[in-house]
Amino acid sequence: MARVVALYRYPVKGFTPERVARITVLPGGRVAGDRVLNFRFADAPVADTAWCRKYHGVVLANTPGLARLEVRFDEPRQRLTIGLGGRTLADHGLDPAGRRELVQAITDYVLHLEDNPLQGAPQRLPLKLVGDGTTPRYQDNEAGQVTLHARESLAAAAMAFGDAALSELRFRHNIVIDGVSAWEEQGWVGSKLRVGDVVFERVVAKVRCLATHANPLTGERDLPVMQLLVKAFAQRNPTFGVGMLSDSGGEIRVGDCIALA
Repeated sequence: MARVVALYRYPVKGFTPERVARITVLPGGRVAGDRVLNFRFADAPVADTAWCRKYHGVVLANTPGLARLEVRFDEPRQRLTIGLGGRTLADHGLDPAGRRELVQAITDYVLHLEDNPLQGAPQRLPLKLVGDGTTPRYQDNEAGQVTLHARESLAAAAMAFGDAALSELRFRHNIVIDGVSAWEEQGWVGSKLRVGDVVFERVVAKVRCLATHANPLTGERDLPVMQLLVKAFAQRNPTFGVGMLSDSGGEIRVGDCIALA
């Protein structure tokens, strides 16, 4: 039987995940507490509270070294902690002074990385920490999406890539399931799907980006996942997992069952 085996949310857009026992899917297609903050470039072409493309900020897709950071967000206290190798780089609330300290810590870290989007781009500085810490608004898609893949599909990709240790964290999904055939989730595209208490009325294939090339432990781009997906599985676009939207939302817990609705 298909069931949920892991759940993740990502408080800061493009940074490391938080593994949780349950998630709340809000009406429309966003996970509560997911992508509620974003370290954005100074020259981003929209208001701080507005959605924009990921490449207008510091994210894993343009800064693979972010994978080495340990990020914790205490939502009730509205406090963000950023660490590296067991050492705290910053630990502050989201008041103006706290945001400045958090921005400074990330700026200092990113500027020392060999592969970063700030070097030679003064128009992107100073960075801004945007988001109210509550509203999930910085997903890859403006409408938001809840994302999912099957561990059987991960195992098939690992075999094709020649990487037995391929981590599901590369793909940055909210929901991980097992108990299905490899790539079975792609067969749900265009159908309705029930996961726990939530009915998803729209399921679409999830096309991947450069974030998947970064090793989630080392922060190095060590595997060309996009090219490998296209070559190994004869895909037109590098696709792994699905994105889903729900009109009514609801709760999903580890152990919940999955079925076509």
